[in-house]
Amino acid sequence: MNLQSPTIKVSKSPQDVFDFLENIKNFEALMPENISKFEVLDDDKFLFALKGMPEIVLKKKEAIAPNKIVLGAAGGKLDFSLTANINGVSDSSSEVQLDFAGDFNPMMAMMIKGPISKFIETLASSIPNAI
Repeated sequence: MNLQSPTIKVSKSPQDVFDFLENIKNFEALMPENISKFEVLDDDKFLFALKGMPEIVLKKKEAIAPNKIVLGAAGGKLDFSLTANINGVSDSSSEVQLDFAGDFNPMMAMMIKGPISKFIETLASSIPNAI
């Protein structure tokens, strides 16, 4: 299953956006209002939970300055990745799009497609205000 957020315009350079997203502590500022838990576990790993959902641990898997950061599931039964693609528009502005990719059975994919689409859209739309 592959999902993409809308492309979000940010009034910051690609490097500024990359630096913000590379620091996993900053993801707390991007989380939706219904977050019930956020905990930094390591320099490259954090745990979060939304109300009514299981806890999810994300780990930074790859960082290619200033264009790409890949977070992936760290343990658990689900294998997925969340990639932030950062494209420079000018020296002081960029565009960000989040890509979610996961290998789920059809029943699971049908159940989680809506909530995950809304989640990555919320993360992406929070970036301009959080930086």
